[in-house]
Amino acid sequence: MDSSTIELNGSQIASVTQSADQVRIHFSRATLIKTMTGSAERTRWWQAGDLVLSGATLQSPLPEGARLCTGGEIEDNIYTYRNMLPIPLDSQGHARCVLLFEDDASLIVEARAIRLELHETAHYIEHIRP
Repeated sequence: MDSSTIELNGSQIASVTQSADQVRIHFSRATLIKTMTGSAERTRWWQAGDLVLSGATLQSPLPEGARLCTGGEIEDNIYTYRNMLPIPLDSQGHARCVLLFEDDASLIVEARAIRLELHETAHYIEHIRP
């Protein structure tokens, strides 16, 4: 089985928008790490996409403009993902998103649902050898 994740550190966020009870975080260039079962090597890719939080409440001011993410934490019910997002991600229940940015700003959102929408195709960057 192959697995993919988004590495938050270094991912580029173009915008964060709020409409009604939804917060949409648009990644202009999310860094993906792909792993093949049985292989020690991994590959790095980039792809655009949106992290959508529904039933959302902002716990911090909405950041303006493009940002470089330096890490964060995603809570998905009983799971906590540090500095990464699993692919696929589409869940109902308790969700919390904390993103850290290079200018020491942060975004904190609590929500009732979270999903990741990737756009177009992934673009290869490099092999990561052990």
